[in-house]
Parts: sequence; C-alpha cells; structure tokens
Amino acid sequence: MGTVSPSSNTTLLQQAAQSIVSGATGSSLDVNTLVSAIVMAKIAGRASAIANQQKSGNTMLSALGMMKSSLGTLQTSLAGLSDGSIFTQFAATASGKGITATTTGGAAAGSYAVNVQQLATANQISSKAFAAKATLGTGTLTIGIGSASMTLNLDSKNNTLAGIASAINGAANNPGVTAAVVTGTDGQHLVLTSAQTGAANIVSVSAGAGVDSNMATANFTQVEAAQDAKLTISGSAVTSASNTVKDALTGVTLNLTSAAVGSPQTISVAADPSAIALAVQGFQKAYNAWVAQHKSLSSYDPSTAQAGPLLGDAMLNSAVNGIGGIMASGVAQGGKTYSLAQIGLDLKHDGTLGFDQAKLQSTLSANPTLVSSVFNGTNGIGQQMNKFLDAYTQTTIGQVDKRTASINSSLLTVSKQQNELVAYQQTLTTQYNAQFTALNRLLTRVNNNRNYLNQLFGGNGSPGTMNKSA
Repeated sequence: MGTVSPSSNTTLLQQAAQSIVSGATGSSLDVNTLVSAIVMAKIAGRASAIANQQKSGNTMLSALGMMKSSLGTLQTSLAGLSDGSIFTQFAATASGKGITATTTGGAAAGSYAVNVQQLATANQISSKAFAAKATLGTGTLTIGIGSASMTLNLDSKNNTLAGIASAINGAANNPGVTAAVVTGTDGQHLVLTSAQTGAANIVSVSAGAGVDSNMATANFTQVEAAQDAKLTISGSAVTSASNTVKDALTGVTLNLTSAAVGSPQTISVAADPSAIALAVQGFQKAYNAWVAQHKSLSSYDPSTAQAGPLLGDAMLNSAVNGIGGIMASGVAQGGKTYSLAQIGLDLKHDGTLGFDQAKLQSTLSANPTLVSSVFNGTNGIGQQMNKFLDAYTQTTIGQVDKRTASINSSLLTVSKQQNELVAYQQTLTTQYNAQFTALNRLLTRVNNNRNYLNQLFGGNGSPGTMNKSA
C-alpha cells in the first residue's frame, strides 16, 4: 500500500471527475482508473500516517540497536578491569639463558632461584650391524617402552630392518617408539627412540621363537640414556620426565634447554604490564567509540535541518551523563583519591579519552598499586561503570531492551492497522467496481438510445429517417 501525498490525492480526484464527465458526455467510463483514484483518495490520509509510524519506529529500533551495541562493547572492554582480575595476571621472566617461563592461574609474585643440573632425555638404542636386506626370521617381535608394549608378526614381507621399522612406525598400537634404519660403514642398524623423555620411558625389544636372537635389548647398544630433568627451585630438588616443568612452581611453567644446564639464574614473577596496558587501551578505544556513537545519534545539522534519531532522548542523555560522571569522578581507597589521569587516561574537551601508554608503564613500574586502586574490584572505575551499564545492556530487563520491546509492540499494532486498511481498500475497490461498472452499462444504453433517436427523428445535423419518408 503506497503513501499518497495531498497533491497526488487532488490529482486522483480530478482524474475521477474527468472520467465521470467523459462517461456522461458520450465516452465510456475508465472504471479501473476511476475506482483506484476514489479508493486511494479515501484511504490516503490513514495510509500516510501508518507509513510514517512504521518509518519512525524502525528508525528508532535501529538507533537503539546501535546504542546498545556500543554500550555492550564498552562493557566488554572492562573485562579484567571491573573486577581487578587483570592485576592478578602475572608474567614470568628468567634472568639468564636456556629457560623460558610462562604463567597460568595461581601464580604468585616473587623471585625464585633456579639451577638446572640436567635435562630430560629420550632413550635411544641401536642394534648390531646387519647386512643390507638381511632377513631376520619369522615369528613375533615385541617392542616396549616403560610398561607398555606391542607385538609385531614378522613374515617374509617385513622381516628385514626396513620392514620392521615400517611396521613399528605404522602400528596403530605403537606405545611411543619411532624406528629408523641407519646405514653405517659396518652395515645397517635398527635405531629405536622413545617418543617421550624421562627415566621411566626405556625402550625394550624381545624376539620370539624363529626371530634372530640379536633382536633383543641385550644385543642393542644404548645411544642415549633415558633420564629425568633435575633442577632446584629456591633450594628444593625437582625432577621432571619432561623438559617442560609444570606444577613445580605454582602457576609457572618452565621450559628448559641445554643452555640452562649449570647456569644458575632467577625467575621473577610479577604483574604483567603488557596485559594491563592492553586492557586499559582497549577500554579507551571502546569509550571513544561510544562517544562517537552517541554524538552521531543525537546530532543536528542546521544546514539541512537533519536531526539524529535520538536527539533530545532522555534515555540516551541519562546514559551519557551517567558515564561521564563516572569517568570524571575519583576513586577513594585507603584514605586517598585516585583518578584516571594518574594512570595516563585523560578526558579531552571533546569528550574523548586520551591514552598515554608511557605514563601508564611508568606508573606500573613505580607504583603498581596506584593502577590497581583506580580499577579495584570494589569501587573502582571499571566496577562503577559495569554496574551502571548493566541497567542499559541487560537482556530483556535492561532499559534498551524494554524500550525496544515497547516499540515492537507498537509496530505490531500499526501492522494490524495496515492489514485492516488493506482489507478496507479491497472492500471499497470491490464495491466501487460494481457501482461504476453498472453506471458504465447505464451510460452505454443511454448513449445507444440517443444515437437511435437521432437517426430516427434527426439531430446533430441528421435529417432523420422519419423525415425522409415524409
């Protein structure tokens, strides 16, 4: 159903009148044009009002969606800042070479002396030398590592060193052994290596009846012994089957390489400044995006007289003022008041937030508790902001969702009114079609009768057949 303007409505009525005049003066009525003009003229005002209500409602829904999305992004950026958890994230650094340290949950700040005596190694054994393509009999060959093992069946298809190596590497139940054939000056050797480091992961070989007796552990040479990593952490002895040492130092994982052996060093665990800076900068960007969004939604261009969809809106103004108040206020803790400016976040005249990363890093180094005080989990800026934003962003019960639901309800009513108007339009069209079609038939009969009488008695310049006979 289209929208009809007052000027087009007048034109339609003029067309209808002209159609009736034409019919009365001898031409047939253009029923379709006539009915369409009269019906559209009759419903034009209501159709226009409904279209305007729908446009206004949908524009408002779009604006509220943008507002909620921007506030939601701002709230998401507070993760770790609103509850202060970002300040319990620690980074670990080593003072020397050969150790890299990473942190997980539960790490505690401090310095820890680490001395690595040996690395964990994987067991490797090598068989005696065999002639190239030598066959080693048929039967079973058991390969083990630690307490796990697998048994291979050797036959004429796989009883060479290459065949055995391929069978070991391709076995679905391989317990963790890799095999390779090394060709030396003395012949070929089967080299078996444990996939896992550690003293418990010793490779073993056992030959069954019919298989060359040299295929037994006792006849293999140990190339690399299986051993655990050994180190001390703050004086406590630690062993690890892997060179990735977990759980020895709570919340810290140490990755050892050969450069660390015999080189005592210190592992320092402290708050992660890079994570804090990233979180603060993320908050600053989300805040500035919110400022740009609310300015756009409430803008006014005097040159075009175009206004943003939420210009003067009470809910938007309330959100803007509330957020601005929190940003401008200080945080009282321990008898002192802290502000965003102290950690490199400065409110500018245009309402945006500036970020001085160098100042934040300097503050983190000199006075880390100052930063954590601004974003403490009790009454910090993030905590205040998060609670305030909940009133707008919560699903269903938040102000934006409640208002959205109200507009959707109104649009549903408008949609019903539109359907009713369409039904009314169809009823009028049917009614007028019947009336004007009947009128058209009547006018046709009148015109036909007039023509007959003119032919009979004369008229319109014709003498008439009656006059001729006289």
